[in-house]
Amino acid sequence: MIPYTCGLDAAADVIGGKWKPRILWALHSGPMRFGELRRAIAGVTEKMLIQQLRELESRDIVHREVFHQVPPKVEYSLTDLGRSLNVALAPLDAWGADHLDELEASRAG
Repeated sequence: MIPYTCGLDAAADVIGGKWKPRILWALHSGPMRFGELRRAIAGVTEKMLIQQLRELESRDIVHREVFHQVPPKVEYSLTDLGRSLNVALAPLDAWGADHLDELEASRAG
């Protein structure tokens, strides 16, 4: 395994891809069940959401809690590490919101 060369390299490895930042952002307000997450993240497939949640769980960013009841209940929440990552994502979200029109126009070209 190649070591990280800087902090940005490490962070990008954890949140790389289209869905992980959106999952983290959806969980910022508190625990959610799988179906709630899927509805909150437009366009994500069930298979992709499961895969991304597993990867985030393996990196200790997301916690999966199973409630043994009938019917079974599973909730996903951010760990302390995940919450600190969301704090780091907040300025990126603000930047994107501030430049949304410009970014949309440049993407269309």
